[in-house]
Amino acid sequence: MSRYSKAALQQAYQHCWFVVARSQDISKPKSAVLLGKDLVVFRDKDGNARVTDRYCVHRGGDLAIGEVCDSGVRCPYHGWTFDGGTGKCTGIPALPDPAKFPPNAPAIRAYPVIERFAHVWTCLEEPMFDLPNPPEIQNLDLDWRAAEPIPVPIGFMAATENFNDMAHFAFVHAGSMGKVSPIVDAMQINRRGRELSTTIHYPSIPGSEFSSMGDAWMHYHAYAPGIATILYDYGEGGHRYLVDFPSPVGPESAIIYWGSATASDFKHGSADEILALETKVFDEDTPIVSRIVPKEVPLDGKVREFSCSADILTLNYRRAVMDVVDKIQERFGYVHSEAAE
Repeated sequence: MSRYSKAALQQAYQHCWFVVARSQDISKPKSAVLLGKDLVVFRDKDGNARVTDRYCVHRGGDLAIGEVCDSGVRCPYHGWTFDGGTGKCTGIPALPDPAKFPPNAPAIRAYPVIERFAHVWTCLEEPMFDLPNPPEIQNLDLDWRAAEPIPVPIGFMAATENFNDMAHFAFVHAGSMGKVSPIVDAMQINRRGRELSTTIHYPSIPGSEFSSMGDAWMHYHAYAPGIATILYDYGEGGHRYLVDFPSPVGPESAIIYWGSATASDFKHGSADEILALETKVFDEDTPIVSRIVPKEVPLDGKVREFSCSADILTLNYRRAVMDVVDKIQERFGYVHSEAAE
């Protein structure tokens, strides 16, 4: 298995935080798939978001159609209950005496959880990095909206690259953005490890709803492998924020979780109006990116691509992803042969 093969990448990404649900969708158990792992996401009776294995260890009942109970989640098949924080079995209705529980107390696996940006995040193995709190929004009072998730038949890196790509605006987003110049001006990329940022000036386009708020500075800030953000600064018109964090279902499939927020100083519409506007943009992307080949960024170098200076941000994103993978492989002792594939 080579260093950046699909299998090696999937192994490394188990140590990264990814979204598995919107916070607003987990009042009842909800299924999710992350890196091929079947999960169930729910909010327990105390209001805590929980993520566990999806299937009961008894006879494989589907906890995603179970119900939340005092201890966590109850299997719909035989009623076994499991603590959402530890995965420990807390009840077997057929055996009300805990002393008669089967030996080696049955349990499902529970995973760490963080709620941030109006979404639920988890990590399948020991996290390599903390989930970031972007410094540029720490002093902003943000009104968040979590968008409808978008399933796509491409890898999550390809979806993240699309968010960070500016050269497609004139061709994919003519409907929402108007007559954007196809020229991508030179930009200064700041990259340190897995983190990268840049700023571009986005001039208002006459007749475009997207830029009806006026000129803006777009501050891009990304954290490899799969978190990308844009802070829109309209000067006296205030700020709004856009986040994108595609989650890997498998090597070549993802769910694009994303959201937007308006700051209290924003003077050009409500949070709902901005979400509707950005939804138009994402809806323009989906049919295009869903048909790209290869389906995922070819970090293993098996597919030859041709890049230009306009790709500087996405090329730096790839380097940041490789830096993440290298650090994970070194820390957790994953050894791969470059000549294996």
